[in-house]
Amino acid sequence: MGDIGLGFQLEFWHWMILAAVLAGLEILTPGFFFLWLGGAALLTGIVALVVPALGWDVQVLIFALLSGISVLAWYRFRHRLVIASDDVTLNRRGEQLIGRAAILSEPIANGRGQIHIDDTVWRCEGPDLPAGTRVKVTAVRGAMLSVEKVE
Repeated sequence: MGDIGLGFQLEFWHWMILAAVLAGLEILTPGFFFLWLGGAALLTGIVALVVPALGWDVQVLIFALLSGISVLAWYRFRHRLVIASDDVTLNRRGEQLIGRAAILSEPIANGRGQIHIDDTVWRCEGPDLPAGTRVKVTAVRGAMLSVEKVE
């Protein structure tokens, strides 16, 4: 067994517990890092189960090597998992509205008003117009839509 001094031995189940703790950390933290360390701890635990005579120093070395290899492999191959989209406005909802026509839900007074598009009320800016006027979105600035009257 892997004796680390003072009669304490590093057993395979210690590595399994470490793997579970690291998997839990992965759930609680952003990113994608602790999963690889947890996998290395799991594999180290399997090695310690199959070869119980390994010393603690060899087990820690195995864990360190597996951790380094798994993290480096992830960073090297992660770009292959990125899915490119043909839609350049994906996740930019305001930009998706450019060119859309709608009716003013509130008048534009002093350059500001509101427009209702789909299920959302947006603030808008443009020339003063009464409520009910048909307008077209021409630009987006933050959460503010620029509109002009549709002729």
